[in-house]
Amino acid sequence: MDGNLQRAERPVPLHTAPDHQGHPPHVAELMAKQLKGANAALRELLLALSVGFALPGPLPADLQHKLMSGTVEDLDSLVDRAEAAGLLTPDGTVVGTAQHALLSAAPTAKVHALQRELVTVFASAGQPLGNLARELARGGLADPRVAAELEQAADAMLETDPRLASQLYEEALLAGSDPLALAARRAQAAAGDGELDAAARIIDALLVSPDPPDVRRGADVAAAVWAQRGMLARGADVYSWLGPGRVGPSAPLAAVAMIGAGDRAAAEAFFRPEAPAASPTLLAAALVQTGQGILASLGDKPHQGIPILIHASDMLNSAGTALPLPETPAALAALLALHSGEPHLAETVCRAAAAAGQGGHTAQPRLLLLQAWAAMMQDKLEDARLAATEAAKANHWPLVPRDEFMSAALEVGLARRNGDVPELIRAWERAREAMLHTSVDLYNLLPWGELLIAAARLRETRRVAQYLEDAWKLLGRLGGPALWAVPLHWSAVQAALLSESPADLAPHATALARASTHSQLAAVLATAGKAWVSVLAGRFRTAEVEGAARLLGAVGMPWEGARLAGHAAARAEERRDMMRLLSCARDLHPQGSPAGGASGAAEVQAGTGADNGGKGAQPDASGLSEREKEVARLVLEGKTYREIGEAIYISPRTAEHHIARIRRRLGAENRSDLLARLRLSLGVEHSQQLNPQQE
Repeated sequence: MDGNLQRAERPVPLHTAPDHQGHPPHVAELMAKQLKGANAALRELLLALSVGFALPGPLPADLQHKLMSGTVEDLDSLVDRAEAAGLLTPDGTVVGTAQHALLSAAPTAKVHALQRELVTVFASAGQPLGNLARELARGGLADPRVAAELEQAADAMLETDPRLASQLYEEALLAGSDPLALAARRAQAAAGDGELDAAARIIDALLVSPDPPDVRRGADVAAAVWAQRGMLARGADVYSWLGPGRVGPSAPLAAVAMIGAGDRAAAEAFFRPEAPAASPTLLAAALVQTGQGILASLGDKPHQGIPILIHASDMLNSAGTALPLPETPAALAALLALHSGEPHLAETVCRAAAAAGQGGHTAQPRLLLLQAWAAMMQDKLEDARLAATEAAKANHWPLVPRDEFMSAALEVGLARRNGDVPELIRAWERAREAMLHTSVDLYNLLPWGELLIAAARLRETRRVAQYLEDAWKLLGRLGGPALWAVPLHWSAVQAALLSESPADLAPHATALARASTHSQLAAVLATAGKAWVSVLAGRFRTAEVEGAARLLGAVGMPWEGARLAGHAAARAEERRDMMRLLSCARDLHPQGSPAGGASGAAEVQAGTGADNGGKGAQPDASGLSEREKEVARLVLEGKTYREIGEAIYISPRTAEHHIARIRRRLGAENRSDLLARLRLSLGVEHSQQLNPQQE
């Protein structure tokens, strides 16, 4: 046994400091010197195993030939020597240091030749490369078989794990895949992982090529990305560029984008509702029914679109497919339900779709926010907050501009219903920022309506004027579809009432009356609008106001109904009318004060002016009962007797009695003294109410 072999039988003495990768310096050179001459066969075996070949074989053809011909030692002897030298573990794995040294010392061309031969071995056996394909690609091997396997693996993960799919596509590119051929799928994966900018860059490179492959998928991804950015019209432009000749099965998606952007004629040129699905699959049928439902919502019987879209949503849930969509059928069904005064239906559709993962990760926040909006309309404010919080945490990336805008408008709506002015101002500032990053489309009219009312409340109407003008123009281009226009007209009526502008109110009240023949919700809102005008004019009939308020409750708007009845009660001349309207308000809004406040029983006692021994009337260390503290907070906000009564559904006279009793208990001599004592008594608690984010 010569000296070289004796050295090979012992572990390499490595006493010098390791480099930044943890390997001793010059280890590759040391290993190369040890494994030469008589040890060349051993080196060849260890290099083959380092590349990925495995024992007992097959091994590289050249080495296998040498072993079979007897020109080198037999395989068992080589393995024994490698194990004795500490270079090979009992399971046939080359130790890490030796593996690194062998791969570093060997010529790149030789390593790649061995890797290609290894791929051939797997292919001949019909075995997939698995993770070895990723290692080969990252190691710099360009081989179409490796690239193809990585593409297939990425395709399998595209809908369920877009982040992994993105990584696999990038590795396929390293292995030699065609960048243009992969572009649409890479963009879909990037968008599915919340990387909108990356997706847009990839799509741009695809769409400017002379003959882009997989162009329909690319258009779908581009339209979905534009929709998430809050710029749906740009998505419609992508389909217009694609043209009817190339749109194929994506025609319903083109119709959704184009109708959302206000171009019905273009939508009908792309999609014919009576045309059969491209294939008899769940997915194809779901897409066709999505187009049919959205077109039906523009017709004379718009409510027929709701069951069509619900069927589409159910089929897409069953298909388990996460396609790039400008809007999911569940979201569209929920929007139609919300615009029709059926928030409970909207909530259940969104909950089912979110549970099924409809639309993939990117669609989850949208579905949860629509669920939150439906809960808010039903006066379930805590449910709305929980769903909104869940939406914000649904993915590892922040809300996209479209969803951030809806979330901000939802926060405004919750603050307005809470009657918390500081909270409303904070929410309004967030919404002002969000609206700068989005544009008006048919599917975000509800948030714009909420912001219109808040703007009127805060005397900031100029901030939303241009956006609302764009909304009316969009509805005009679509022929003024009643289902979509009615809630915005109602918002405009409320804004006009807050601004005390009869001239602004008239056209919207007329529009609601005109739409009443096609929309039950319009009929209810027209009745409620007339009741509001009569209440503010001081010439109303109690029965008519109560009827209008209860109708609002019946169409999923109990808070609005309670607010109408409460305002009327504060202006009623007869006590029995006041009590009747207060009872109606409490029926519709059982929790009484929008901010929480006392129980229903205490509300009734306060409404009658009673001050008995119920829990709501028991004073604490501050000397005030819960109801009195509630009134005191409103006093500190500068509200009048009438405004206090409207806020917590009691009469102005009852509010006056409460304040007089508070003054006596605190020993206040005048109003300024009362305010000072209230700040002292409620200082900490009142401060927390005004600044809930500081808790």
